[in-house]
Amino acid sequence: MKKILSIAFLCLCLAAPAQTAAQFKEKFQRQVRSVGTAGVGVEYILDKWAAAYPDDCDMLEGRYAYYLAKSRTEEVKPMDAAKYLGQKPVLSLKDSLGKSVNYFVVPEFSDSLFRISQQCIDRAIELAPGALEYRFDKITALASYEKESPDMAATAMLDLIDYDASTHPQWNFEGKPVSREDFESAVQEYCFLFYKTGSPNSYESFRILSERMLKINPKSALFLNNMGAYWQVAKRDDKKAAKYYKKVLKLNPGDETATANLAIIERNKHKKK
Repeated sequence: MKKILSIAFLCLCLAAPAQTAAQFKEKFQRQVRSVGTAGVGVEYILDKWAAAYPDDCDMLEGRYAYYLAKSRTEEVKPMDAAKYLGQKPVLSLKDSLGKSVNYFVVPEFSDSLFRISQQCIDRAIELAPGALEYRFDKITALASYEKESPDMAATAMLDLIDYDASTHPQWNFEGKPVSREDFESAVQEYCFLFYKTGSPNSYESFRILSERMLKINPKSALFLNNMGAYWQVAKRDDKKAAKYYKKVLKLNPGDETATANLAIIERNKHKKK
């Protein structure tokens, strides 16, 4: 009897994972801190973790981060622009004619590795649809991948806004409940990302997201100010911009953003005169 029990206990020990999911996560994080997201040994830990816990969302997010980092390289390129993706040049030189040439860090991606990263985060979203961190991971990666033309990132953000408006899910972020104000602030972060990028396509993404949020809440000062900024900066139409800022001030007479931008518009008007 004792022999049978010993054999059964041995079988259980062999069948059980050597480490818990939390232990794998701790080991993964320690390795990343030591060697970087795509450093030596990280993939080995992720493979072991995946074999033991294939549906662990932390593991899937780790694999997403690993393959995203592996897919990305950077090149320094000259451009005839003052900014690129909202960033200042890392270097400025003069050419033979004395003209300034600006050099920018440009991200490039391996399509195959980037695709794997997206598959990993898509699976995490499928397993935990209420966890906003995974959805934001995906949108952030798409925006970086697409650079000046964040069409897929904007579409993913619009899908998220529509899903929120139609189903009213109880969102959480890293296990903590997300309020309505927090959700709108997160949307605004992506609006600002597209605005800061400063390309014609990114400005349109900024506009589309802001308009969609105003469709849900027409009295949102946050997104009314966005529309004012779109017309003021992207389209150079101060008249249309002023209409949005005045709407904001009707709702909130003390709004600093609308007040400051209206003052700029008035100064520009006087300069033209």
